[in-house]
Parts: sequence; structure tokens; C-alpha cells
Amino acid sequence: MKSESASYKAAGVDITAGYRAVELMKSSIKRTKNEGSVDDIGGFGGMFIPSIAGMKEPVLVSGTDGVGTKIKLAFMMDKHDTVGIDCVAMCVNDIICSGAKPLFFLDYIACGKNVPEKIAAIVSGVAEGCVQSGAALIGGETAEHPGLMPEDEYDLAGFAVGIVDREKVLDNKSIKPGDVIIALPSSGVHSNGFSLVRRALDIENADLTSPRADLGGKSLGETLLTPTRIYVKAVLALIEQVKVKGISHITGGGFYENIPRSLPDGCTAKIDKSAIRTPAIFDVIAKAGNIPERDMFNTFNMGVGMAITVAKEDAAKAIEVLKANGEAAYLIGEVVAGDEGVIL
Repeated sequence: MKSESASYKAAGVDITAGYRAVELMKSSIKRTKNEGSVDDIGGFGGMFIPSIAGMKEPVLVSGTDGVGTKIKLAFMMDKHDTVGIDCVAMCVNDIICSGAKPLFFLDYIACGKNVPEKIAAIVSGVAEGCVQSGAALIGGETAEHPGLMPEDEYDLAGFAVGIVDREKVLDNKSIKPGDVIIALPSSGVHSNGFSLVRRALDIENADLTSPRADLGGKSLGETLLTPTRIYVKAVLALIEQVKVKGISHITGGGFYENIPRSLPDGCTAKIDKSAIRTPAIFDVIAKAGNIPERDMFNTFNMGVGMAITVAKEDAAKAIEVLKANGEAAYLIGEVVAGDEGVIL
């Protein structure tokens, strides 16, 4: 490609760097191709042919999100190949709460300066997230914004689309007192609450690289940058074998905001706090910031990435299926009558 503009480059935008970045990311994108993929990246719109065989009334389910201020850790650690996983996870984990299978994903990267190798590293993470969720990376945009943000910074957001037959859409209509709630463990803080994390840990002045005994020998930076767990394949396998009544993706707002979203009126989630397997990083954050327990559960996932509601008689089978698909699932509570939302 011969397109270039010396004047635009002098203004801070090097369009040739964009072309170089696309070339570097092509191998990552190729990994995500699935049966619906149509063509390579580079056109004006990403194309996808969905398979609707066997569906009576296909419903598209979409989700969009970013990585939030966790990206600040990526800048500080100069590690850019995992935040893309977070971006995909935040979108696809949302859409599977409706029972939808992710089809495709698009990303958007805004940067102060386009460094092709850095952009390619970011997209390699996006591609890994897509592989984990079975979604095709069919397009995206990298925008260079000189003067709007520092040259070494960027922001990342994404958009996912999934599909489900209307009669199989998960809603909360069948949930009733006596049902049980199953936890899928998180990989750590995931991608929410990092404004509080950064403040509590005084992250600008913290030691991010030294191993810590209270974090199992890992560094603070490594622990915090651990990418969000993607639950798609395990949850889809569960839906095929067990009647799932409701799913909550535990993101910003923690237990108090997210679990009630999957419950009907008149039902409350009674959670056994003693059963929750909380990673050490949350204790480190709480102690460093002197954060009350109520605020921790109202901000973070506290070790529970997803909460799944099934009938009590289906609990053993559900846990068996989830474990067979790589999730160390376990019971954390039950549904009781009431309108409190969550009892902890």
C-alpha cells in the first residue's frame, strides 16, 4: 500500500504505522476464524454468516464493554498482551447470561501514538479471548489521537454478538425459593473496581514486581493483571445438559448489584459467606485500603466470577458438568422468599 501523508504524520498521525499494525495482527486474527467467518480484516465492515439450523426463532444478543482503569496497570507493567482477554471476557460473559453462543467480536483501540508492535500485542490478547470463547474476530478500529491522550497510553473497548433460539433464552421466570446458587471461581479481581484498587494500594508508588508471600509468591502487578476468566464454553456445555434458571456475571457492583439482576420479584439470594473461596488479593486490598466488608462485596467479585441458579435436585449434575469443563464449581447459597435482593 502506497498511501501516506507527510502532513498528517507531522500532525501526529502516522497512517503507515496503522498499516504495519494490521499486518502484525493478522496471524492473531487468523486463530479466531470459525464456521461463520467470511473474509479477512481490512474491509469497511466485518462480515459473518450465522448458522441458524434447527432454530425456530433466532435472537441476536449483543454486549459491549471495556477494560476500565485496569489498563493503567498494563501501562505501568509495560505488558499489553492480556488486557485484550479482559475486553472480550467482559462482553462474552455478559451475553452468555442470556444463554447465547458468541458469534463474533470487534475491538476499538484509541491510542496517543500508534506503535505497531504494541497494538499487535493488544490484539493478540483480544484474539486469545476470542479463541477461548469461540468467537471470530471479524473487525476493529485503531484510532491515533495525538493531543487527546499521552503517546504511551491507549484505551480499549469491544463489542460482541451472540445467538440463541428465543425459546431457549434464559430468564428468571422459573426461579423459586429452594433453588440453589452455584459459584464459578474468578481468576482474581477481573476487570472491575480498579479505581478503588489503585487508590487502596497506592498503585503509583507500589512495588509491582517483587514476589509476595501473601500472594503465593506472585508479584502484585502480575496478580492484578491476571486476565478475566471466560466462562463461555463451560456454561454452554452446562445449558445443554441441565436446566439453568438464571446466570449472574459478577462485575462492577459486586454481589449486591449483579445477583439480584437474575432474580424475579419475591426472591432473594441467601449467600453463605463462609463457603466463598476468596483469593488472597482481596484481603490485601481490603487491609491496605481499610475497606469495610460490605463495600468489598459491593465492588468486587470476591472470588465468584459467575453465579448460576438451578433447581436443588439438579445441583450435583450441574457441578459435575462444570467440573468436567474446567470449572471448579461449588455451592454458595440458595434462593429464599423475600425482596432483599441479596443476604450475605
